Amino acid sequence: MLVFYILTIIGLFVLRKTHPEAERPYKAVGFPVLPAIYIVIALFIDIVLLRYKPQYTWPGLCIVLLGIPVYFLWSHRVRTTSV
Repeated sequence: MLVFYILTIIGLFVLRKTHPEAERPYKAVGFPVLPAIYIVIALFIDIVLLRYKPQYTWPGLCIVLLGIPVYFLWSHRVRTTSV
């Protein structure tokens, strides 16, 4: 789950960069320092879990990584049918 939390916070940075004029219905507390600290700490926890509890973390990570080719195949299929 931490991987998805990290990706969500990274998405916050990406959206702030790509759409600076967009309306912000909420404020990210301590932006950009606090979200960046969260990313670093969550990455550290992920690395520690991969190192010390691999029997629990590798299967979940593999399942998530298997979703990457599925995403690209699905998005390619959607683009070719919509054009």
